[in-house]
Amino acid sequence: MRGVAVWTAGVHRRHEGGDGGVSGEAESELRGIVAVRGSPLECRGDFVHGLLETDAGTRFGGSFGGPVERPSEAGPILLYSVHVRSFPPLVPTAFVVLSELELRHFRNLGIQELRFPPEGVAVIGENAQGKTNLLEAIYYLESFRSFRGAGDGELTEFAKDVFHLRGSVQGDRPATVAAGFDRKRKRKRVSVDGNDSVRISEALGHLGAVVFSPADVDLVNGGPRLRRRFLDILLSLNVGGYVGALSGYRKALAQRNAALKADAGAMAVRAWDGLLVESGARVTRARAEWVAERAGTFTRYCSAISGRDPVTMSYRPDLPLRGSGGANDEGTGAEDASVPGEDTIRERFHARLEESWGTDLRRGVTTCGPHRDDLVFAIASKQRALPVRTFGSGGQRRTAALALRLTEAATIRSQRGVDPILLLDDAFAELDERRSERVMALLQDECTGQVILTAPKESDVRLRGPSLARWSIREGTIEA
Repeated sequence: MRGVAVWTAGVHRRHEGGDGGVSGEAESELRGIVAVRGSPLECRGDFVHGLLETDAGTRFGGSFGGPVERPSEAGPILLYSVHVRSFPPLVPTAFVVLSELELRHFRNLGIQELRFPPEGVAVIGENAQGKTNLLEAIYYLESFRSFRGAGDGELTEFAKDVFHLRGSVQGDRPATVAAGFDRKRKRKRVSVDGNDSVRISEALGHLGAVVFSPADVDLVNGGPRLRRRFLDILLSLNVGGYVGALSGYRKALAQRNAALKADAGAMAVRAWDGLLVESGARVTRARAEWVAERAGTFTRYCSAISGRDPVTMSYRPDLPLRGSGGANDEGTGAEDASVPGEDTIRERFHARLEESWGTDLRRGVTTCGPHRDDLVFAIASKQRALPVRTFGSGGQRRTAALALRLTEAATIRSQRGVDPILLLDDAFAELDERRSERVMALLQDECTGQVILTAPKESDVRLRGPSLARWSIREGTIEA
């Protein structure tokens, strides 16, 4: 939080923090319920909560100190000029930490019970000792899947049939989350606060964790499937109803493809078009909205890390979103934040299915829909936008990957109102010194939550170095 000056009901007060500054004199009190560009500020006890936006488009929000009185009417509000070094996130309204973790036969970690300090911990150990496995176990309680893309069966310790995890979350939203997998029965079970009848979609996202890993560069270097997976996980955790829409789409797509492959006839194939279009439109719109809302944040993070030509993020849907054109629109991003409604997307999806009917029959698969979408990163040069995947340097690709994770963290702050738990898996190992220092400055500045990081040696622990407890790990055994 940098600072904001507000004027309400003729009362003038200045709030400031960090290294930002606000012009104007500070006096008296902040009162009432006020708004800037329609974004409300709400009085709660001794604080005012909300989101502010300057005329220059800089957004920031959270809790601004009191005491707060409640006049019958709020007066006009005036924002003074605000100097912002980067792009302040919403100040979270909830504090969440992982306090305990119980491990049972997850990869090479055996049977262990760990207690984490609120500030976090640095886990030191050589390669192949289980550092990444620990972070994988923690993140599994957030998403109930491996962030490395491994199947549940691969996560079970060798020669064991079942793994089990249990984590206790403390803070403003306490919960106990547990998950397990039986390799023989191929059955996954989850529970929240002892309720094992809870659906996975209802148990998602209790930790609010974000993983930073050198492998994230694959999100830029790899194929569209990896980027769709990133979008699906992020939106499943942060957008209500997305899990159901995605599940419905995958079911309809699988059944439609099976009917096409079996040459079952038009009626058998088209029987799935309704669910395919309905759920597919919801998936497409959620993806497009997220990119439209976050593309500017992504670009600013890239610029802050590299200081070079800005890198843009755009959504390239298989369905046309900008008009009546064919597939593979140029995409939606910060400059094209207009996203059509679901009715419009459904109409265009139906039209695309009709256009591709002959091709679908010949190939035996559905050739249009959000399962063919992509997330595109491009260098905004003076001549034209150049795909980072093809034309970017190694440093630019790693910068884009880090910016994507920082954007994910910003999404958690705004959507869930918590500062995410940072899981850093030797995240700066492949960065040059300049980029590494800038990323650490961003994390220090904007992410105030718990940090659990891994490193091969003590000297690699630079983020919050003195404040983090040190643990060691050897052959999967962790010692405080």
